[in-house]
Amino acid sequence: VRFRSCDGNKKIHFGSSEPGDFRVGEDGVVYAERSFQLSAEPTEFVVSAQDKETREEWQMRVKLTPEPAFAGASEKDQKKIEDIVFPWQQYKHSSPLKRQKRDWVIPPINLPENSRGPFPQELVRIRSDRDKSLSLRYSVTGPGADQPPTGIFIINPISGQLSVTKPLDREQIASFHLRAHAVDVNGNQVENPIDIVINVIDMNDNRPEFLHQVWNGTVPEGSKPGTYVMTVTAIDADDPNAQNGMLRYRILSQAPSSPSPNMFTINNETGDIITVAAGLDREKVQQYTLIIQATDMEGNPTYGLSNTATAVITVTDVNDNPPEFTAMTFYGEVPENRVDVIVANLTVTDKDQPHTPAWNAMYRMTGGDPTGRFTILTDPNSNDGLVTVVKPIDFETNRMFVLTVAAENQVPLAKGIQHPPQSTATVSITVIDVNESPYFVPNPKLVRQEEGLLAGSMLTTFTAQDPDRYMQQTSLRYSKLSDPANWLKIDPVNGQITTTAVLDRESIYVQNNMYNATFLASDNGIPPMSGTGTLQIYLLDINDNAPQVNPKEATTCETLQPNAINITAVDPDIDPNAGPFAFELPDTPASIKRNWTIVRISGDHAQLSLRIRFLEAGIYDVPIVITDSGNPHASSTSVLKVKVCQCDINGDCTDVDRIVGAGLGTGAIIAILLCIIILLILVLMFVVWMKRRDKERQAKQLLIDPEDDVRDNILKYDEEGGGEEDQDYDLSQLQQPDTVEPDAIKPVGIRRLDERPIHAEPQYPVRSAAPHPGDIGDFINEGLKAADNDPTAPPYDSLLVFDYEGSGSTAGSLSSLNSSSSGGEQDYDYLNDWGPRFKKLADMYGGGDD
Repeated sequence: VRFRSCDGNKKIHFGSSEPGDFRVGEDGVVYAERSFQLSAEPTEFVVSAQDKETREEWQMRVKLTPEPAFAGASEKDQKKIEDIVFPWQQYKHSSPLKRQKRDWVIPPINLPENSRGPFPQELVRIRSDRDKSLSLRYSVTGPGADQPPTGIFIINPISGQLSVTKPLDREQIASFHLRAHAVDVNGNQVENPIDIVINVIDMNDNRPEFLHQVWNGTVPEGSKPGTYVMTVTAIDADDPNAQNGMLRYRILSQAPSSPSPNMFTINNETGDIITVAAGLDREKVQQYTLIIQATDMEGNPTYGLSNTATAVITVTDVNDNPPEFTAMTFYGEVPENRVDVIVANLTVTDKDQPHTPAWNAMYRMTGGDPTGRFTILTDPNSNDGLVTVVKPIDFETNRMFVLTVAAENQVPLAKGIQHPPQSTATVSITVIDVNESPYFVPNPKLVRQEEGLLAGSMLTTFTAQDPDRYMQQTSLRYSKLSDPANWLKIDPVNGQITTTAVLDRESIYVQNNMYNATFLASDNGIPPMSGTGTLQIYLLDINDNAPQVNPKEATTCETLQPNAINITAVDPDIDPNAGPFAFELPDTPASIKRNWTIVRISGDHAQLSLRIRFLEAGIYDVPIVITDSGNPHASSTSVLKVKVCQCDINGDCTDVDRIVGAGLGTGAIIAILLCIIILLILVLMFVVWMKRRDKERQAKQLLIDPEDDVRDNILKYDEEGGGEEDQDYDLSQLQQPDTVEPDAIKPVGIRRLDERPIHAEPQYPVRSAAPHPGDIGDFINEGLKAADNDPTAPPYDSLLVFDYEGSGSTAGSLSSLNSSSSGGEQDYDYLNDWGPRFKKLADMYGGGDD
């Protein structure tokens, strides 16, 4: 709107009569304050212009009329293309009637989607009022023009005509923001850019779509009307703020239609499904199927688009049916004395969903079993009640039971159910008589009896009873089952027990004075049964055992030392037939009391010690008389074997004496002697074997003068070979070098690696026949020098022969042995004392100068 006055300096403020719908800016541009649909009738409102200084006000009426925008309108009906003129600033203007122009704010351009053309379709023309004086070029920029998606909007650079090239889709892009530019031929900007907003008007071109094609929900049976069930949801790609995207829901059908065809309703705006009728019963209808329809255009059946989905509503079970017994009375039977036996099956029916707490039955007995002999378990598969015996039943006491039982569910019945919460029935159980085992009374039976009861004495009567009072049976038969010492026997008819041997409390079969025997009683029923009973005989002690000394052997020193021997009296009897004991030495022989003395230190212990100052070492038998405290007394003479030994300064026996004093038995001594004899035999056999071996090696005797033969004075320590290389050779051949075959006649391949080669033999010195003490050292030194200088001598680890074997021996040298002196000045007279084997040496070297 524009306001003109004669005085161009007036400051005007614009106002609207409908400020909630329309607002007028300071520049006169009218804006819509909200989105709303214009009706076919013109919309009118009043715009006022008020002078800010004088408060003078002028008014004008504005009328808004909707324009047809669809493609089918004729050119006559279409409005003339609007011109958008670029404002420009007139800084130098003398006329007071000309006001200074401001930048315009272009209202948005509304363009319906899915337009059918023709394309390009003209939208608006942009021009500048400078195009009268300048040649201008127009262009637009922004998404949809020169930015993706490009080419939707184009502009004629000369005329400024803005056009759209193809149909638009609001669901892809709801609005476009472009900017128009005006430049001269040189590209210089002549106007500020104008912002152009193009809104895509929505059309109802999308159907509603459900998020799921099948919706699942549950509702408990017996629910009251108004119970929430589930919510279904659909979406529409059209504008949700317009009728094109406003959805409405409704139920098209319900299957099954019982008990009412309208059991459910749906909120047409939110899609919430609720119950509207009572009578949901899972036992009659377990599931309902609803067809739900969603329609846009606020559910307008003429113009709206619609779609359908399926809602499956499952009726969940509640405990509205108690268990009911299939019969009023159940029957069963059980043999007596049997436990963990199922005697009856209680069957029930329950219309609720199987294997749920509302279906599972629990059983309890309300009467007929005061002693708790029965229990009822529930079979988880069949829901039956299993009546089970948990305590044995005696036919002679109870022949029949009549039980009262009740059944109820794991969870209580739902509220408002008129049925009784539980069902009751009776169970009749018959007890079957069976042949039972006889039993001894009492069991075990205790009998107190003194030991020493002779064989053939009547001890007691041990009888059993047969619990089968209603069976025709003969008398019981008795037998012995366990009698460790074989002391007893039982009469098979009357159960009288007599002894077959003397009862002895000190027997190994008696534990803590108690002897146990087991007997068997059998009947002749079908099948035969038997029972056992234990007879416990508590044996009272009598003084039938004399005390004995312990230990049997002891050790003491020869001299009178404070090392007395402690002895203990042992009596198999018990108090009062045992200690305290009296200890004394016998009068005969007289040496006992002369050499020894005994002193009692307690009721069971005494000390034996020497009476004299010295007693020669040896083994002595000391008799000791021990008397117990029984009535009458029992005494015995026990022999204590005492080893008197030599002691060291500490009062302990020496090692040898300690061994003897330890009291080695005869068997141990014989074993030691046998070991010694076997060892001696082994040594003798070894010596004989060595002698035989020496004879085999010396097949020939050395042919030398007996005066020169000194081999009896030489100890031979066997041969020393050259290591592993001479293992395959006969070393005995080297003992007599004179008999060795010449090398020339030896076959090829058997020569030792360390054997001398065939060269000229070095001239070893020959010892004179007349021995002299001084010659031995010279002989050895000369032989040593010859061996050291001999290049053909064998290596140090080869066989070397050091014994002298007569003239011409190759063993004349002692190798590395060296004598520092001749020893001529030594005295050899002591050789005469060494025996006949050294007599020859004593004659050679002894006796002084001659």
